Amino acid sequence: MSRPELIVAVAFGLLGLRSLVYWLRRPVASAARRDHLLYALFVVARSGLWFALAGLFLLYAGVRTQGRAFLEDAGDYRWYLVIVLVLAGVQFAAGFLLGGGRNATREPDRDSEPDRG
Repeated sequence: MSRPELIVAVAFGLLGLRSLVYWLRRPVASAARRDHLLYALFVVARSGLWFALAGLFLLYAGVRTQGRAFLEDAGDYRWYLVIVLVLAGVQFAAGFLLGGGRNATREPDRDSEPDRG
């Protein structure tokens, strides 16, 4: 195995563990099941993305050839990029829906504003 790819893979793996611990310690402010499900998807996708990137570097570290032959041998793992893209998409969608989606930018109710006289 190649040393630089292995070092980067270990770093991404540690970032995945850190992300998992950090986001699991944050409480969900809502009591709705939908929000808990979205938060679980967000946490799994966010930490899974780091682990998927670590796996990608481990796959590339296992390729022994160099030059054009590396591109051919590494091309066998193109399907793995779909995993990275799906996890990124799930993280984005869950974060967007947790943030309120389109309703997050609306103006607050006028009844709740203090009277400026």
